[in-house]
Amino acid sequence: MIIGVPAETKSGETRVALAPAGVHELVARGHRVVVESGAGRRAGIADDAMVAAGAQVGTAGEAWACDLVLKVKEPQPEEHALLRDNVLFTFLHLAAGPALADALRTAGTTALSYDTVQLEDGTLPLLAPMSEIAGRLAVLAGAHHLLSPAGGRGVLLGGAPGVPGARVVVLGAGVAGSHAVAQAAGLGADVTALDVSLNALRRLDERFGGRVRTVASTAHAVAEEVRSADLVIGAVLVPGRRAPRVLTRAMIETMPRGSVLVDIAVDQGGCIEGAVPTTHADPVRPLAGSLLYSVANMPAAVGVTATRALTNATLPYVLALADGVEAALDGDAALRRGVNVRDGRIVHPEVAAALGERAGSA
Repeated sequence: MIIGVPAETKSGETRVALAPAGVHELVARGHRVVVESGAGRRAGIADDAMVAAGAQVGTAGEAWACDLVLKVKEPQPEEHALLRDNVLFTFLHLAAGPALADALRTAGTTALSYDTVQLEDGTLPLLAPMSEIAGRLAVLAGAHHLLSPAGGRGVLLGGAPGVPGARVVVLGAGVAGSHAVAQAAGLGADVTALDVSLNALRRLDERFGGRVRTVASTAHAVAEEVRSADLVIGAVLVPGRRAPRVLTRAMIETMPRGSVLVDIAVDQGGCIEGAVPTTHADPVRPLAGSLLYSVANMPAAVGVTATRALTNATLPYVLALADGVEAALDGDAALRRGVNVRDGRIVHPEVAAALGERAGSA
């Protein structure tokens, strides 16, 4: 099989979908790999390293024309014309991207999304490493924007001797949320986590020995907790669907002026009312007296780290697809759940529901 790796075009994106180690594994199995020139540069991977591992360097068109195309982020509007009836493996976020869904159907692409590859226990093995990084980055971004020069209310996340740390509220105790909790608690903040899952809250309580407050999430509880928060991190996810709005503008209006909001779920539509995707070049928008950070590709801020973390997780699935798409899908239920579009139809039930459609058969 011929595997293509285009350069990412989303604003501020620095990751690449395949590292030299993956190139080496694919070539050793008899496959051919075409990497767009410069695709790995912002992740610290030169074309020479890709070539040394066995790749050919080509153009964007050549990479997109391959049997299996690997990307990190969803195809941007200017890339829709490059879509075709091959296999695409990337983050798609179709619940918030109906135009892309239409483009994939029209092109006849078999499109698999990293964030809907799901194991029997409900875990998301390809989303998890990026969620871990995003959760940690959310705290760092929030801490920065709380500083007065950044427009925040002038609160130091970890406080000072005799002065308590910032009050941080994390909405969601999944992978991203739990990593945000750990980062904030580790830096000395006063942390409260909310989730609808009591089991998730139990895990946090056991992990932190009561040092982190846990609260069962309801609209009333969210409103009460954010009222005095310096930093609120939204980390709510429903695989395949738009993120539910759990923080409303009315709630935000009760928060201290200069407080900071971070919406990790913005690429799935956002869990904070008023959130729109922003970029690393211009990450923050004012919202009801607060600052909202809603960058849609947060891990791109650490492209070297994030590329390694992502490709470590995706490579086994890439190898399986390269050895035979049908056999890979037949033999792995988790990978089969990753199929979002096939034969011109939306086939993932949650994605179809989010787009107001009925899922076809995969």
